Amino acid sequence: MRETGGADSAGWSSFGATGHAASSPFARPGAHCPSVAGAFRKASPGEILTDLLTFDRLLTGPVIHLIYWAGLALIVLGGFAVVGGAVGLALNEPGWLSWVLAIPTLVIGLLVLSIGALLWRSFCELYVALFQIAADLKVMRAYVEQDHAPARGEP
Repeated sequence: MRETGGADSAGWSSFGATGHAASSPFARPGAHCPSVAGAFRKASPGEILTDLLTFDRLLTGPVIHLIYWAGLALIVLGGFAVVGGAVGLALNEPGWLSWVLAIPTLVIGLLVLSIGALLWRSFCELYVALFQIAADLKVMRAYVEQDHAPARGEP
């Protein structure tokens, strides 16, 4: 029988008001975010190896944090390169023509970097959403299997 009201025993209590688990790296502050070590905390080494080899446990969800920050660091380095290139262009030749070329270079470069950072963020969020859908489906499958399991006396 299903429980009515409150949290179900199948893990539905981890879902917020929006219906999504709060384990996203882009979730609101204070929400629970799993780490790679936390993803395997309750398993023995043999179970971890089996889960990884059979793809029963997805590792990319916790690792996407590291990938996002590494990509963002590369984008910031690109920003330093754009600013350095614009300053170098301005100081390369004396006169006002170098400044006329440097200012649009700086503005366009920073716009491209801003768009790149937004696209990188959306790309990472897409992966987080896909892995969150997989986790939600796993919880829903366990709930349905628990709810519809045959009683001991039934065939």
